[in-house]
Amino acid sequence: MIRFFIGKILWLIPTLIGITIVAFGFVRVLPGDPVLLMAGERGLSPERHAELTHQLGFDRPIWVQYGEFLWRVLHGDLGESLVTHKPIIHEFFTLFPATLELGLCAMILAVAIGVPVGVLAAIKRGSWFDQVTMGSALVGYSMPIFWWGLLLIILFSGVLHWTPVSGRISLMYYFPNGTGFMIWDAIASGQKGALSSALSHLILPSIVLATIPLAVIARQTRSAMLEVLGEDYVRTARAKGMPPRRVIGIHALRNAMIPVITTIGLQVGMLMAGAILTETIFSWPGIGKWMVDSISRRDYPAVQGGLLLIAVIVMVVNLIVDLLYGLINPRIRHR
Repeated sequence: MIRFFIGKILWLIPTLIGITIVAFGFVRVLPGDPVLLMAGERGLSPERHAELTHQLGFDRPIWVQYGEFLWRVLHGDLGESLVTHKPIIHEFFTLFPATLELGLCAMILAVAIGVPVGVLAAIKRGSWFDQVTMGSALVGYSMPIFWWGLLLIILFSGVLHWTPVSGRISLMYYFPNGTGFMIWDAIASGQKGALSSALSHLILPSIVLATIPLAVIARQTRSAMLEVLGEDYVRTARAKGMPPRRVIGIHALRNAMIPVITTIGLQVGMLMAGAILTETIFSWPGIGKWMVDSISRRDYPAVQGGLLLIAVIVMVVNLIVDLLYGLINPRIRHR
């Protein structure tokens, strides 16, 4: 198991280097001059513009800039924002709890619904339940996030007035020493109505963000279950008179979960991409909205650092998924 783990860690090194190249190169191809955007409406004289460009290092050769960026990354320094002048790591992890809370709720919703629906669709293959759920999954996967989010806002916030339009909690609640996880802070504060306010703000964003992962997980679970249910060991278990629940839950589902776990791990990257649109639509103060704002302001260090940190998080999650493979199926870690 240790050799398996070390091998996975070593594969992360070239991946991480490639990500630094992509993150560094991406912001350089964006149109616009960050120095001019920093000046705003005040404008800059050519002399002052040249001075600021030199101070920020934008007049150096591109390979020199990348080398300095990589050196700082290796020392844990992602630089400071050109707009707020705060360390990128501090800004990222200040906003990350909001995105993590939203992502966890969306993934829990997707797994809690997607896996059972996929299992039942496989068991009832060809029935109306199978056709309706898989058709709905296809629609959910094809539905644009921004359109789906606006539709839910119009219906549940504008027409029915059941949920808030945006934000994380009502402005009447404030947690000066909070952790950034609004549900936990609302519970810990003991303020009346704080928890219900936090949950009501979380419902629509979670549904929007969970829609695509839920559809993918449901379809993958159904496909994996259909394959496993046709195996000899499942037919043998049934022939021995084993209860159907035990056949499905122990013999079939456990083996079918290997590709499903793969899908769940890959959906973390999709969640991060979906969070950008979801947080923008619902004004959710997380790293997705922060990244969009940083791109519009040509805040090079923020975009570079944000992309790199998001990529590292996705890589860590995929590493955890690979390790879970080894725990579920010991044959994998010996390959």
